[in-house]
Amino acid sequence: MSTEGDLLHTVTADNISEARQRTGRWMVRASAALVVLLAVFQFAHETGRTDIGFATWRPVLYAYMLWATALCAAQVIINGEKGKRTLFVLPAALFVISLVIFPLLFAGYISFTDWNLASPDGPQPNGWDNMREMWNDGFYWNALKNMVYYVLAVSVEYVIAFGLALLLNAQIRARKFFRVVFLLPLMLSPVAVSWMIGKSMMEIRFGPISRLARELGWDNPSFFGSPEIARFMIMAMDAWTFIPFMMIMLLAGLQALPREVIEASKVDGASGWQSFKEVIFPLMLPVSVTAVVIRIIFKLKLADVIINVTSGGPGGATDSVTSFIFREYRDRSNVGYGTLLAMVYLVLIIIFVTLLLKLVSRWMERPA
Repeated sequence: MSTEGDLLHTVTADNISEARQRTGRWMVRASAALVVLLAVFQFAHETGRTDIGFATWRPVLYAYMLWATALCAAQVIINGEKGKRTLFVLPAALFVISLVIFPLLFAGYISFTDWNLASPDGPQPNGWDNMREMWNDGFYWNALKNMVYYVLAVSVEYVIAFGLALLLNAQIRARKFFRVVFLLPLMLSPVAVSWMIGKSMMEIRFGPISRLARELGWDNPSFFGSPEIARFMIMAMDAWTFIPFMMIMLLAGLQALPREVIEASKVDGASGWQSFKEVIFPLMLPVSVTAVVIRIIFKLKLADVIINVTSGGPGGATDSVTSFIFREYRDRSNVGYGTLLAMVYLVLIIIFVTLLLKLVSRWMERPA
């Protein structure tokens, strides 16, 4: 029996000489050294420590592209056919590095500068001044406190979304119609929701909801005048937009549950609540955790509704960290300080999400 077909998919070891491998390694090392050298000199030039440098960082970008090309070529030179398989992934990884790592490094540098867009001098290093300003900035800490309220609201959104998913999974009339209706808010942009509801329907003078509130006895229906009510309304508008997202994930999980297990619990005499508590909810835990974690990540980026409706008011009661940073850029043109706030918030998000995933993983792995 012929084995030629099998040999077509077999990668044999290449007979690569030591000199060829040494050439490939030196290509990578030399190009990497060039990138590091240019970056060091350019950084020293930007900070005023030396006159050696360029007007822009473009030469460093060209050196990085040269190193990336040399790295890809070296994979084939050193590893032969196996190196060619690496080229299916390596260029994409280098592209991600250029779009993620470099901006983060640049943001880290900008975080320790005084850079006001209205100033003609550009970024000026100011050491730890931005950090000290952040430590004494009560509005920033207030925004962080508000984020605790917004994240805790996800638990209420989850309960509502789970209830809607159970309802739409039941055999009710016009079930397909209600599924489409409940998904409509998810199809709207949060900016459209903020203008349609917050700026129009809740407008204190002529908004239909405000008029209805007057008819019901509320003399001055100011939905965004009180800190507590304003924060609640922001939560409500954001929840109305994203509860369908959690609902559709939970509904998909409910439809994937094995019907035999649920029917067996009914045969054993379990009531509806017992069937939900002992069978449905435990089986839905992986889907529930995924929906909640993704929703929390979206919640941590909450800004558009706040910016369009309250601009963080009254008195910062509705501010999120993202909306506060946005105003630092837009209203104050304070790029250095705003970037520092964003970097600190990024670190806090990474720590929080990592701890959250570890706690959830341990909780799900505990013995029943």
